[in-house]
Amino acid sequence: MTRFVAHRGGAARWPENSLTAFRGALEGGATLLELDVHLTADGEIAVIHDPTLDRTTNGTGPVARATVAELRRLRLKGAGGTLTDDHVPTLGEVLAIAVPAGAGLLIEFKTPGKAVTYERRGDHVERVPGARYEGLEAKVLHAIAAARCAERCILMAFNPAVLAEIRRLAPAQPTTLLVDRNVTESGAPPAQAVEWARAAGVTYLGLHYSLVDAPLVVAAHAVGVAVGVFTVNDAETRDRLVAAGVDVIITDRPDLIPSGA
Repeated sequence: MTRFVAHRGGAARWPENSLTAFRGALEGGATLLELDVHLTADGEIAVIHDPTLDRTTNGTGPVARATVAELRRLRLKGAGGTLTDDHVPTLGEVLAIAVPAGAGLLIEFKTPGKAVTYERRGDHVERVPGARYEGLEAKVLHAIAAARCAERCILMAFNPAVLAEIRRLAPAQPTTLLVDRNVTESGAPPAQAVEWARAAGVTYLGLHYSLVDAPLVVAAHAVGVAVGVFTVNDAETRDRLVAAGVDVIITDRPDLIPSGA
């Protein structure tokens, strides 16, 4: 059975990665929430997608240069760029909502800059990791362990160095290697991502939905890797991917999540 995830809490309906979005998704019946984490200047875990504040808040500059207190004073943008009452939350604030509700979390580790580049070397394509936030992996693992929800969390990253660090610290923690559609610009076929996932020892391979078809799903399942797709925002694509056998579908639209999924 395909499982469905509210992407950034349901970004098509509420301010993305906001407490309002996470509460709304849970009240609407979502059982899995996706969110993004960055490290702040004072070593806390901020829940926000971009490495800068400009697009989603009324602030400017890198998230990494802001403290939690400064992030609390900012306001998230809603539809059309209007400011809302929501601030940039911490992971702890999201856990306080999600854990009592029994929800699972897909936590994506963001990076200060580009997460990964793809380079062709001879007859193969290699992934070159970008810079990561030193110590963020340990902080997130500690937070979910303290909240007693680690078994309901899947830790995700595009950056292979982040995943290697998570696997070093917590070998049994479920993980996802993310691969976006720009991988094809390197000449690597989508199916090569299956081999990358197998070699990395991850639980899931998360792909842009345009890269996925039934043969890829079969190939991943054959090496013990489940397949997730992002970000699916129409019913036709949702139904095609369910038929292809994908294990997880991430969507901005909570209304696309079937009841009980």
